Amino acid sequence: MPRTLSTVDGAVRVLEAFDADHTEWTLSGLAAHLGEPTSTLHEQLTTLAASGLLVRVGRGRYRLGWRLLKLSSALYGSVPWYAPAHDAMNALARGTHLLAFLSVLERDRGGGARVLCIARSVQGRDGPPVAGETQFELPPHASASGKLLYALHGLDPPGDAPRFTPFTLGTSWEAEAEGIRAAGLAVTRDEWALGTGGLAVPLRGAGGEVLGALGVSFPSTRRRDQEGLIRRLRDAADGVAWTLGHRPRG
Repeated sequence: MPRTLSTVDGAVRVLEAFDADHTEWTLSGLAAHLGEPTSTLHEQLTTLAASGLLVRVGRGRYRLGWRLLKLSSALYGSVPWYAPAHDAMNALARGTHLLAFLSVLERDRGGGARVLCIARSVQGRDGPPVAGETQFELPPHASASGKLLYALHGLDPPGDAPRFTPFTLGTSWEAEAEGIRAAGLAVTRDEWALGTGGLAVPLRGAGGEVLGALGVSFPSTRRRDQEGLIRRLRDAADGVAWTLGHRPRG
């Protein structure tokens, strides 16, 4: 990898290590987390802090800098559906005490696609951790949001998609995708991690176009509540669509 790309890739990995559960890092802690030498990482942290993307706090600790907030504000301002969807996500988390999230499909120039989790609820979570707590890129074949967005956009999961559990890729994708499109709902059961399930429904814009996915992850012990969770999800997504001007027929 050319040095410039390697440098940018390293900086991205550092920034992505910060999330709602890891708002601050020490040099040694981050080095262990990323598997990087402390000498290399120290140089990256110093550069990022000098640019304002990170800030040094306390004794040898780092957190995200205000410059990132400026950039994120510009991004969110260019995505008019984000604010109502984010509000719906947090309300869903508070009402269910589960991890709720927003995901989008991103395409590249080469014709590929990936599913990105752009927001997760901070409040409302009860019980043990579930798959999806920290991942930014979601597996399209084993996460509810991934399956939903791939099916609605007519995409096939990659042929070399990994099997995370014995239940991953347990059914024909063609049949499952058809069912997802008919129901407007994707469901996973122990496919990304044993003991974890997921649900996702589409977020639609004024013209009915698919903007993203609203979903929840839950421990298997909550599976008996699935029908109630689906109703809550649909109501939340419908509320966002209504705010954006979508009026589904019928």
